[in-house]
Amino acid sequence: MRAGSTKGPLGGRLPGLDGLRGCAILLVMAVHFVGNATPRTWAERLAVKLSSYGLLGVDLFFVLSGFLITGLLLDAKSDPHYFRNFYARRTLRIFPLYYAVLALLFLVLPRVAALPLPLEESRVHQAWLWTYTANFFIAAEASWALPYVSHFWSLAIEEHFYLLWPLVVFSFRRETLERICLGVIGVALVLRIALSLAGISELSISVLTPCRVDALCVGGLLAIVGRREGGPGFLVRRSGPAALALAVALLGVSAWCAATKIGLPVLHPIRGSLYAMFFGALTLMSVRNAQQSLVARVFQSTWLRTFGKYSYGLYVYHGLLSWHMVQLRTQERLEALLGSSSLALMANTALGVGVSLSVAALSYELFERRFLALKRLFEPRAAVPGPSRPPESRAEEARPTA
Repeated sequence: MRAGSTKGPLGGRLPGLDGLRGCAILLVMAVHFVGNATPRTWAERLAVKLSSYGLLGVDLFFVLSGFLITGLLLDAKSDPHYFRNFYARRTLRIFPLYYAVLALLFLVLPRVAALPLPLEESRVHQAWLWTYTANFFIAAEASWALPYVSHFWSLAIEEHFYLLWPLVVFSFRRETLERICLGVIGVALVLRIALSLAGISELSISVLTPCRVDALCVGGLLAIVGRREGGPGFLVRRSGPAALALAVALLGVSAWCAATKIGLPVLHPIRGSLYAMFFGALTLMSVRNAQQSLVARVFQSTWLRTFGKYSYGLYVYHGLLSWHMVQLRTQERLEALLGSSSLALMANTALGVGVSLSVAALSYELFERRFLALKRLFEPRAAVPGPSRPPESRAEEARPTA
């Protein structure tokens, strides 16, 4: 079904999802452009501390991808070219930018200049990146062992999901898929708790695909339930109360962990599941009528949707830039120039975000769009629309974490 023609509470164009994606990439960029700063005042320490929660932007990306990709697959199950179209369209969206960046970093740059030592370290282990297994290498090392490109771990997890999930959706009925999603969510939580109790590094647990797939399945479950009769209205009406209840639960668990330090190996994994469910509720809130919902109005704002449009490129490029800015000691230079550590922190962040957005926009308009235009050759021909299908996703689809 064409954009704008879907009916129902989740029908029509859903600009809120692009805005939510924009929020996700801003959270992630905060980790690298603010979290890497050296704080000198209490206000700067607070800013750095708050920026650490930007890691949750990855969870939000996962939930969004699960929601959009599962919806696309369900609507295309009757397509005679179901697998070909999905994999071709995903390839055209993801691979050109990803492999072009790897080729530039590890094949072209070494021929024209000496690589920074951290990037040279990643070049030695580049096979993990070419094969989308960087997250397993990071887990094995229990450290961000791929400088400049360690943030590619989340792209690896999404690629694993894209590889296997179409077969699962194709093979089972909707009712069975709901049970599969619930089972995966439960198993991932149990696995995180078991590994945590076994003393495995929290970093390692956080980047392993089986430990993170529950966020993708939370989004997938919402897409599946949304295709029940009356499902869209049911989900949207309850999204606000659900988000509020989950926020209260998260505050309670976090306060307990901070105050007592008791039960962390169990409570931290549970908190991760609560965050995924909270972002699922937030996803549903973002698609409500903007005239009736302040939250939806925020996520449908033009500036957030702009960040959402370029989120894939922003994710890929901003990590490279943030590493290089640390190597160049940009914040210290700005502090010497401006005479204030706080102004230097703000300027450093603005510089990082501004350059990242400029590069991502140029990349999208001059390079990525050439491949995206080819997706028209792989349009579903016999898709059966569901009541909650996000129609705009046929044009843009779910961008990876980015």
